[in-house]
Amino acid sequence: MMSIKETMLSIVALGGVNEIGKNMYVVQYADDIVVIDCGSKFPDESLLGIDVIVPDISFLLENQDKVRALVVTHGHEDHIGGIPYILKQMNMPIYATGLTLGLIEGKLREHGLLRDSELHHINSDSEIDLGSMTLSFFSTNHSIPDCLGIAFHTPEGTVVHTGDFKFDLTPVNEQYADIHKMADLGKNGVLALLSESTNAERPGFTPSERLVGEHIEEAFIKATQKIFISTFASNVHRLQQVIDAAVKTNRKIALLGRSMVNVVSIASSLGYLKMAEEMLIEATEVNKYEPHRIVVLCTGSQGEPMAALSRLASSNHRQVEVLRGDTVILAATPIPGNERNVARIVDNLFELGAKVIYGSGTVTGMHVSGHASQDELKLMLTLMKPKYFIPIHGEFRMMHQHRLLAEAVGVESDNIFILKNGDVVDIQNQVASQSRKIPTGNTLVDGLGIGDVGNVVLRDRKHLSEDGILIVVITLSKADGKILSGPDTISRGFVYVRESEGLIEEVNRITVTEVQKLLEENVSQWNVYKQSIKESIGRFLFAKTKRRPMILPIIIQI
Repeated sequence: MMSIKETMLSIVALGGVNEIGKNMYVVQYADDIVVIDCGSKFPDESLLGIDVIVPDISFLLENQDKVRALVVTHGHEDHIGGIPYILKQMNMPIYATGLTLGLIEGKLREHGLLRDSELHHINSDSEIDLGSMTLSFFSTNHSIPDCLGIAFHTPEGTVVHTGDFKFDLTPVNEQYADIHKMADLGKNGVLALLSESTNAERPGFTPSERLVGEHIEEAFIKATQKIFISTFASNVHRLQQVIDAAVKTNRKIALLGRSMVNVVSIASSLGYLKMAEEMLIEATEVNKYEPHRIVVLCTGSQGEPMAALSRLASSNHRQVEVLRGDTVILAATPIPGNERNVARIVDNLFELGAKVIYGSGTVTGMHVSGHASQDELKLMLTLMKPKYFIPIHGEFRMMHQHRLLAEAVGVESDNIFILKNGDVVDIQNQVASQSRKIPTGNTLVDGLGIGDVGNVVLRDRKHLSEDGILIVVITLSKADGKILSGPDTISRGFVYVRESEGLIEEVNRITVTEVQKLLEENVSQWNVYKQSIKESIGRFLFAKTKRRPMILPIIIQI
């Protein structure tokens, strides 16, 4: 007989709730763990020097022997961006569709991990057995091809994870959402549904991607000079629409931005982008063609400072420039928090004399969301008819709205769980409860370091960025303790030494006084000397400047 714990079904959020990004979820039955997605997200301005944030996998590391696989729903960064960093800590088989697998392979190759990785190709008709669970899949629509929802068939019941989705009835790539398979899952009984909440605040249906293609083509026909169009590199549907419009208006395409080049290369080689080889030109060749023959497809639609569009807007790109009369199209809506950066770029482009098409996709027609709005979320809930519902993938307000939608279509309010990262929903004998939590958080990536930058380092970086540093160097004699040289004071980010000679002289005087006092008292511990110097100088500088620089005393004994 198995114990209660051994027959329990557990669902865990390791990332992706109360936030946008770094999606990672876990379904566990008995001694079998399956991980869903492994995303990343970009840091805010408080995380100085941090490149990217990935999920904390302490729970998985403690249970390595139970982890059967990582199953990936689609190829966006918030679902695959953390994979190379996580695989450096623990290896696991990866299951994904064609394009998603191609994008993952590119990342693993870049990190030198491809040779040691176990990758499996799946599609919507696949069935895989992972211990006590059998996984089946269904096609969904999103802003990237090859997206899947996942059904976990367990002895306790069926758990469904939708992945990112919308119901686009006229998809540009003719990959239709498999509504029949979704309905069959609901007919056979869904114990728990995990469904994305990104657009839970938006009423109605999300428009079809096909509408964007019509607006892009119209803008291409009207443009009289070069066209620059910036979008998410991973939005392969949008890239195809740009290619199609370029063909119809007899324009060549140049790519700017490493991620854009990578995605176009991978998607083309796998057959997800259809483009004649002669359509593509190098950025260095742009000026060899007449302006009305050129389209530049670039990264930077979110105002990223180092991306191609930002450098074009500030006339800092080495190979291509935006000239008066050129058309610039931002085929993406700014993610909340990026509005200021995007506005600055738009201002700069207008100053250069460009015609700029920007703003909300509903206004310009140049962008539609890849996520389900309220009526589509209700449709998914109605198809699945879950006993228990867990909204995922969104800020708290989005998940709260999704909860209200679920209640409106008949899910009992007591059967809905809004989680925080680390929360666990346990289901035993068809009864669910959320009473335990596992340790989780953010793993910060800085350069080659994964998780080696913590609160202390970030606090020091913040301190340095706000008040600078003052380094005081003094050399003492080992024989008699007398001061042989110094003190020498170095200021970085605090005051300009040549204009603050009086202040620096007083700092040096305080240093000498403190050292002599401690020598007379026969104090031998250097940490006492350093702490005394720091405190005395700190009090003096705050009284004089109302600033608290980081003070670093260095005592050398020879």
